[in-house]
Amino acid sequence: MNLSPLKPPISLLTLTLIITLLFIHFTPKQNPSSISPLMARRSFILWLHGLGDSGPANEPIKSLFSSHEFNGTKWGFPSAPLSPVTCNYGAVMLSWFDLHEIPVTADSPDDVDGVVKAVKNVHAMIDAEIASGTTPDNVFVCGFSQGGALTLASVLLYPKTLGGGAVFSGWVPFNESLIEKFPDDARKTPILWSHGMADRTVLFEAGQAGPPFLEKAGVSCEFKAYPGLGHSINNQELQYLQAWIKSRLKNSS
Repeated sequence: MNLSPLKPPISLLTLTLIITLLFIHFTPKQNPSSISPLMARRSFILWLHGLGDSGPANEPIKSLFSSHEFNGTKWGFPSAPLSPVTCNYGAVMLSWFDLHEIPVTADSPDDVDGVVKAVKNVHAMIDAEIASGTTPDNVFVCGFSQGGALTLASVLLYPKTLGGGAVFSGWVPFNESLIEKFPDDARKTPILWSHGMADRTVLFEAGQAGPPFLEKAGVSCEFKAYPGLGHSINNQELQYLQAWIKSRLKNSS
C-alpha cells in the first residue's frame, strides 16, 4: 500500500500537544464503574503487508477505524524479513515467503515450506497477545496481497478460533493436501475476502478460487468483489472491514 503519514511542521505538533494536554487536564475523570462495556473491549488487529512493503508504511490504516469500539484496540504492523524473491530474479526484499511468479494465478506454484515457517512467526505474535490478556475471539488477522495469503494460512492453522481473518487481494498459498491439518477450532474462524476485479498482479481468478477451497474445509467465507479496483485497497473495503470486525467484537474484562 502507498499510504504514508503526513509530517506536520514542528510548530503545529507543539500546538497540538498543548491542546491535548489542556484537554486531558480539564476533562472530568470518569468513575471506572460507569465506563460502558463497549469501552472496556480489548482487541488486537494484526496487519500483514504485501511483498516489498513494510509494516510501518501501513500504520495509517488504523486512523480510519474511528468508531469508539476500537478505543481499546491494539494494532500490530510487523515487517517481513529480508529474503530473495524468485519472481523478482532473486532480488532481496521484505517478503514473508518466496513467490515464484507474477501475476499470481489460481494455479501458481506454492512455497509451502516458506508459508509454514512464516505462519509460525505470526502464531508467536498472536500467542503473545493472548498471553497478555486478549481473548482469542477478539484477535483479528488482516493482510494485503502476500500478507493476505499469509493471513489465510495463519488463521486456518491456528489451534484456536479467532475473531476473524480478512484477506485483501490474496490467494490460497497451499494445496488441498493441507486441509487435513486445519484444527477443528480454526475452521470456525470467519473469513472476509475482498478482491479487485481489475487486479493484474494477483488475478481475480486467484481470489475467486478461495471460497470453494474454504468450503471444502468447512470454513465460512464472505467474498466481496470490487469492480474496477486493481491491486490496491480502497476506503470502501476498509470501511466494510471496520463494520465487519465491529460486529464480531466480544466483551472482555
